[in-house]
Amino acid sequence: MTTNTTLVINPKGGSGKTTVATNLASYFAVNGMETAIMDYDLQGSTLNWLRVRPRQAPLIHGANAAPQKTGLRTINMHVPTGTQQLIIDAPAGATGLILQEMLSRAHAIIIPVAPSAIDIHATASFIRDLLLTGKVRANNIRLAVVANRVRKANPVYQPLERFLNSLSLPLLARLSD
Repeated sequence: MTTNTTLVINPKGGSGKTTVATNLASYFAVNGMETAIMDYDLQGSTLNWLRVRPRQAPLIHGANAAPQKTGLRTINMHVPTGTQQLIIDAPAGATGLILQEMLSRAHAIIIPVAPSAIDIHATASFIRDLLLTGKVRANNIRLAVVANRVRKANPVYQPLERFLNSLSLPLLARLSD
């Protein structure tokens, strides 16, 4: 059995990566799929969410992939055999070897974006860089966007909507503020 891996990533903090990752993992687990979530962020918000999650909720395995000072990550990164859905919660500003490692695992990438000029600019540059690396196209990784914390009445909504329409990427959802 193949593990389907979804990478939730954005270069900015506060874009909603952990919120999207935990909700996606919950969705898969509730629907009876063997699910694991891998947290690459030193902050460990996803693993903390797993610790406080109700015991009666469907099982989601947690894996800690955050780079440690010792450099040893392999034991904590274990994903159980039989995992059908692996969700990777990326840290803000991931670059270099960590980014390449996450991309090499991914079958799909979800990019949450918040409605601010700074977030739109950072996300546009990040998507451009992702497409230029060649790994996304070579590995046939699917890309999609989630608009996070949006309100149509908010003045910054229109620039976000224009940006999202300019992408040749699927818009999976608009999550309201």
